[in-house]
Amino acid sequence: MTTVYTYSEARQNLTALLNQAAVEGEVRIKRRDGMVFVVRPEPATDSPLDVAGVDLDLSAEEIVQFIAEGRKVY
Repeated sequence: MTTVYTYSEARQNLTALLNQAAVEGEVRIKRRDGMVFVVRPEPATDSPLDVAGVDLDLSAEEIVQFIAEGRKVY
């Protein structure tokens, strides 16, 4: 169930309001003029740089050898 706060309650209890939105999915804030606003957490987005690793079954020594070989100037 979505909780509805008055503007004054929301202002005084912002931390609790945000925590409740995180748990319940959203909370509503109602102004005196009757307008209602919804506060909900933004979905977490993963970094495009977060990629799954690939197990190549190489030892640290083999990796260092490949890097050294790649740096050789012919």
